[in-house]
Amino acid sequence: MAEVEEQGRKQSEEFTDESEEEDSEEEPKLKYERLSNGVTEILQKDAASCMTVHDKFLALGTHFGKVFLLDIQGNVTQKFEISSVKINQISLDESGEHVGICSEDGKVQVFGLYTREGFHENFDCPIKVVALHPQFTRSNYKQFVTGGNKLLLYERNWLNRWKTSVLHEGEGSITNIQWRANLIAWANNVGVKIYDISTKQRITNVLRDNVSLRPDMYPCSLCWKDNTTLIVGWGTSIKICVVKERNPTEMRDLPSRYVEIVSAFETEFFISGLAPLADQLVTLYFVKENSDHMDEDFRARPRLDIIQPLPEGCEEISSDALTVRNFQDNECRDYRLEHSEGESLFYIISPKDIVVAKERDQDDHIDWLLEKKKYEEALMAAEISFKNIKRHDVQKIGMAYINHLVEKGDYDNAARKCQKVLGKNMELWENEVYRFKTIGQLKAISQYLPRGDLRLRPAIYEMILHEFLKTDYEGFATLIREWPGELYNNMAIVQAVTDHLKRDPTNRTLLTTLAELYTYDQRYDRALEIYLRLRHKDVYQLIHKHNLFSSIEDKIVLLMDFDKEKAVDMLLDNEDKLSTDRVVEELADRPELLHVYLHKLFKRDHHKGQKYHERQIVLYAEYDRPNLLPFLRDSTHCPLEKVQFLHVILPLSYFFFLHLKSSMMKE
Repeated sequence: MAEVEEQGRKQSEEFTDESEEEDSEEEPKLKYERLSNGVTEILQKDAASCMTVHDKFLALGTHFGKVFLLDIQGNVTQKFEISSVKINQISLDESGEHVGICSEDGKVQVFGLYTREGFHENFDCPIKVVALHPQFTRSNYKQFVTGGNKLLLYERNWLNRWKTSVLHEGEGSITNIQWRANLIAWANNVGVKIYDISTKQRITNVLRDNVSLRPDMYPCSLCWKDNTTLIVGWGTSIKICVVKERNPTEMRDLPSRYVEIVSAFETEFFISGLAPLADQLVTLYFVKENSDHMDEDFRARPRLDIIQPLPEGCEEISSDALTVRNFQDNECRDYRLEHSEGESLFYIISPKDIVVAKERDQDDHIDWLLEKKKYEEALMAAEISFKNIKRHDVQKIGMAYINHLVEKGDYDNAARKCQKVLGKNMELWENEVYRFKTIGQLKAISQYLPRGDLRLRPAIYEMILHEFLKTDYEGFATLIREWPGELYNNMAIVQAVTDHLKRDPTNRTLLTTLAELYTYDQRYDRALEIYLRLRHKDVYQLIHKHNLFSSIEDKIVLLMDFDKEKAVDMLLDNEDKLSTDRVVEELADRPELLHVYLHKLFKRDHHKGQKYHERQIVLYAEYDRPNLLPFLRDSTHCPLEKVQFLHVILPLSYFFFLHLKSSMMKE
C-alpha cells in the first residue's frame, strides 16, 4: 500500500500550504512544479523580470537585460543580450516567429527569431510594455505598439519603413498592453482603454477603482478570455468587460462598438495576475497579513485561486498558498501570471522562482483519493479511466484497498474485493489466501475463491476445508455442497471427516456431508447406507439418479420405515428393476408394510398382483377393513371358498356380499 500512496505525493507539496491541505476535504484543482533545469542556473545569478508563454517555447526576461528562450522543461535554447538593465516586457506573435522586447533604459527591439530583421529604437524614457499584432508574421500585419508616456502604434509601409502614430497620451505611464485580434487594451494611471485597430476608434474607458494605490506598486492586470471579453484586475477589484456591436440606429457619432461590464467584484487580496480557465478565472494574489509579533504588515505566500465570476460577486472554487522562493521579499509588482491557452498551463513568475501550475489529470485525482484513504472511489476512478491513466495500475490500487480493509479489520469486505481485484492472477490469489490464514480469517475469503475456469492448487481448497472442519461443521458442509468436487482431493477430505466422526459418530451434519463426498466419489453404496441411517430425504433422489435399485433389494424395509408412500411409489415405478415377487419376499416379515405395497399395486392394476389377492384378504381384514369390501368387489381372483374362516372376524354383511357374488359368478 505504501508504494501506491507514495505515487500520490507530488512535487506540488513544495509550493502549496500543507497546513491547509491536510485538513481540507476539497480536492485541489491544480498541481504545481518548479520550472528548473536552465532556469535554476539563470535565477541563481540573475532575477526574472517578465516571461511570455507560447505553445512551443517560453521567453524569459531578466533584471540584467537578458532574454532567454526556453523549452517547456526550462532548458535554454537561445540567449539574447538586449540591455544592461531590466527587461520590462516580451511579446510574441501567434506563430512564435517574431518577438518584441522593451527594457527599462528605453530600448525597443522587434525582430524575427529566424531572420533577425526588424525594428530597433532607443527612447528617452523607460518603455514598460510592447505588444505585437497577433498576426505580425503575415505581411499585412506588420504592426506593434509600445507604452511609455504615450501609446505608440508602429506600422511598416510598402517601402519597408516604419510609420508611427500616437494612439493615446496624457494620462501617465502605460503599464500594460494586451492585443487580441483587432482590439488593443491598455492600462495607464487613470484606467483601462480599448482601441479598435480596424475602425481606428477608442471604444471604452474603464476607470481605476483603487485610486489610493500606487499604480507602479500595484499594476493593472489584463487578459483576454476570447476575442471580445477582457478581464481587468487592479488592486482588489476585478471587472469582466464584453465588447459588443452597437445598434446602427444608435451610432450617431459614437464608436461602432461599446463595452458592457458583465461582472464586477472585490477580492480579499491584491491582484498580481489573471488568466481564464473555461468559464472560471485563475487569479494570482499578493498577500499581506498582520503579524501577532509585529506592528506592521508582512508579506505572506502568494495565492493562486480559481474563482467563478458572478454578476455581482464570485465563488471561490479552490485556493492554494504557494511557497515560492524569497516570497518574503516580493512586492505585488514582482509577480506575474502567464498562461498557455492550448494546455491550460499557468506560470507564476517571481524574481527568484518560476512555478508551473496545471490542471490535475485523472492520475492526480487518484493520487488525492489515495492520500485521503478513499480507496473505493480511487478504484472506481481507475476502472473508469483505465485507458487514460499513466501512473496508476488498477490492480495495484485494488490491492491497496484490500490492504486498507484488512488493516481496519473489515475482513469480509476485503475478501469480497479480492474477487474483483485479483481476477485471474493465481499467484496473487494464493498470496492473499495465505495472508488470510496468517490473520485467522480463512473463513472470510472462502466464499470468494475462484472455482470456475481459474482454479487454485487443490492444497489451497483443502486447507480451507480443514479449517472449517475444525471449528464449523455447518460451514464445512456448505462448502462441500457449493464447491465442485474436483477442486480438492476428495479422498483426503473423506478421511478427515471419518476421523472427526470417530469422536462424534452421530453428528448428522458430518454424516450427511460424508454421504455427499461418497456420492461424488461414486461410492454410492456407502452414501446410501448413510442416507438410510439418517432417514435422509435425498435417499430417493440418490437411488433414481444413480440407478441403485440393485443395492436396495435388502433395504426395502428401511426405505418404507422412512417414508412408506414415497418408497412404494418408487418401487412400483421401477418394477422392471425390482420385481413384485422380490418386494413381497422382502416385506414378508412386515405384513403392515406388505399391505401398503400390495394395496397400491392393486389400485394401479387389479391383475398384476393377482396371486397375492388371497393373502390380501387377510391383510385388509387386519390392517385396512374399510377397503376390504371394495377389494373383494373389484378383485376377480379371490378364491372365495377359502375365505370362510373370516366369519370369526368379519361382520355378517361381508358374508352376505360374498354369497351374492358367488351366486352371480355361478349363473
